[in-house]
Amino acid sequence: MDNTGYSIVGLLLPLLGTTLGAAAIFFIKKKTSSRFHKLLLGIAAGVMMAASVWSLLIPSVESSGSVLPAVVGFLIGIGAMLLVDFFIPEVNFKEHELQRHGESLLLFIAVTLHNIPEGMAVGVAFSGNEIISFAEAIALSVGISVQNIPEGTIISAPLVSGGMSKKRAFIYGIISGAVEPIAAIITILLTHFIAPILPYVLSFAAGAMIYVVTNELIPEAKSKSGTLGTAIGFMTMMILDVILG
Repeated sequence: MDNTGYSIVGLLLPLLGTTLGAAAIFFIKKKTSSRFHKLLLGIAAGVMMAASVWSLLIPSVESSGSVLPAVVGFLIGIGAMLLVDFFIPEVNFKEHELQRHGESLLLFIAVTLHNIPEGMAVGVAFSGNEIISFAEAIALSVGISVQNIPEGTIISAPLVSGGMSKKRAFIYGIISGAVEPIAAIITILLTHFIAPILPYVLSFAAGAMIYVVTNELIPEAKSKSGTLGTAIGFMTMMILDVILG
């Protein structure tokens, strides 16, 4: 396989990770207890908090050499999710079985937004620049793919435990990850324009995720099992980010 073939595989690996994580729901009972649902939401909160810090905010500061892009992007991300949260009650999600699960919808939106800058980072890595070697680009793609496995699960599992069919929840998980190769390809085509604002994009996604964690997930997961799940999710994602980052 030549470099072009490896590049295509590298662009698709993050989506594969998300898909594998979403597929875990087929091994979960459709009807789950409230305690298990809170555990899942807690794990999601922990994963998103760790990812916001190690995968988004720290790289934002390091890539720009300043804290300003991280602060500005973070605040814009918070503001964007405030607007989303404001308009969601006006939308009829009954057809998609999400009307009773607003936190699951916001979770889907936040993780999808988080996946966009990850896809852009992969795109920058495979854009043929002189800063990142091809081997480093492959390593980055593999690392993001592994990190995406728990993210795929935290998208689909709460939907199933809330009553959605496993097939539809699996599709939502895939959709959340499908934005990564799309963002990567667009970034490759527009590297010259997107690379300078990547720190703002990274911190924007962090703000969106933290909003969902503090406004939706933690209040819904408030319990001993939710707290335990948050600790498990945070430690798991922290370890993955540090080892694979």
